[in-house]
Amino acid sequence: QVQLVESGGGLVQAGGSLRLSCAASGRTFSSYAMGWFRQAPGKEREFVAACNWSGGSTAYADSVKGRFTIARDNAKNTVYLQMNSLKPEDTAVYYCAASRTYYNAKYDSWGQGTQVTVSS
Repeated sequence: QVQLVESGGGLVQAGGSLRLSCAASGRTFSSYAMGWFRQAPGKEREFVAACNWSGGSTAYADSVKGRFTIARDNAKNTVYLQMNSLKPEDTAVYYCAASRTYYNAKYDSWGQGTQVTVSS
């Protein structure tokens, strides 16, 4: 397992941008697929985006496609989520997670989450 710490959340107006970061501990970060998830109050946690070990393969939820971009820097043990054109419905706690596989991913390491609030 890896230890994950998210940062970069905050309050932003609708239409604005934020970049979330997720720093991982351990020397095996580059072997993990990484994902971003979010959970809004009273709702189930949902998938947002994922990338494979190199960042060359990515996947997005339909609700964020074209607005969010996942990327990683294996030299810095960090995965990012660039969020543009934010909407109030993007308000949630955002979590990063690690999986040993990209296809049929099983995320077994999770960060503590970072709050994103989008005002209308």
